[in-house]
Amino acid sequence: MFNVDEQIAGLREPALRAYRAMVMARTFESKISALYKAGKIMGGVFLGRGHEAIAASEGVFLQRGRDVYTPFIREQAGRCAWGYPVLESARAYFGSALGRMKGRDGNVHWGFPEEGNPAPISHLGSGIAVVAGCMLAKRMKGETGCVGVACYGDGTTSTGAFHEAANLIAVEKLPVIIVVSNNRFAYSTPNEHEFACASLLDRGKGYGIATHECNGTNLLETLAVMKAAIGNARRGKGPQWVLANTLRMCGHGEHDDASYIPAALKAHFPDPLEVARSQMLEQGWMTESEIEELAGACAREVQTAVAQAQKEPGPDPYGEWCATSWNPCY
Repeated sequence: MFNVDEQIAGLREPALRAYRAMVMARTFESKISALYKAGKIMGGVFLGRGHEAIAASEGVFLQRGRDVYTPFIREQAGRCAWGYPVLESARAYFGSALGRMKGRDGNVHWGFPEEGNPAPISHLGSGIAVVAGCMLAKRMKGETGCVGVACYGDGTTSTGAFHEAANLIAVEKLPVIIVVSNNRFAYSTPNEHEFACASLLDRGKGYGIATHECNGTNLLETLAVMKAAIGNARRGKGPQWVLANTLRMCGHGEHDDASYIPAALKAHFPDPLEVARSQMLEQGWMTESEIEELAGACAREVQTAVAQAQKEPGPDPYGEWCATSWNPCY
């Protein structure tokens, strides 16, 4: 396992930013979940509970406008760490015409492609090819020192599109970090019915990609591993495969009660937000009062964003229509 103790000294600043992103994401998603259950949100709601540590660790080491980041449906904490306000997510859920997708697509399907953040694709395995294409384009333009982070769950690694793109990334030695969050279930299908290898690390090794593994509920450990993997790719050491072991602490979506997740498994995996909180206190990086102040500030920001998004106009069906969030549509 990765020796976190040797890395802690250099993690204070990214840990503080990552923890704030985790708190913001959990606060926002709790609000959205409640509104969905109250019938205020149409479409699906997909939460990142259990994924916050690894998601936030992805975003804090990336540079907007230079790197490429493709968060998948449970990476709200990654979006926050990348630097996007929760207002954009709120606008997507409420179909605001002022949002990136102009109210034409809901929930998590929005992005800023011109800043290196392509919108997620529902067929998740297809997204990794987008990252591969972006990094190939950067290579052809002579851009160096940039990386791409592609995030997926355990189930996605079994798709053909994922395999083809991962193979291309390995063969071309692209500076891509493939983050596989093994949350133990592909919707309701458990690991033992998804793959026969002992670990999803074996898949990365099979492609010829350098592999790393971390406890996805442990913020300091995920930060140390992501810092190393992103640093390796940025320095020209080729693609990196990060396996983060965690548990999805909710259903596939809020329409799913997750009754198939055994109680013993739930007891085995701690809440990453509680782990991170304890680490902030243990390291002396935050005090109890500062943690309380952060929680209050996030709650106020979420409330303001949701209230604003709810007031904004919906899309005009007779106006200009465009199926992408790219700038020419504006």
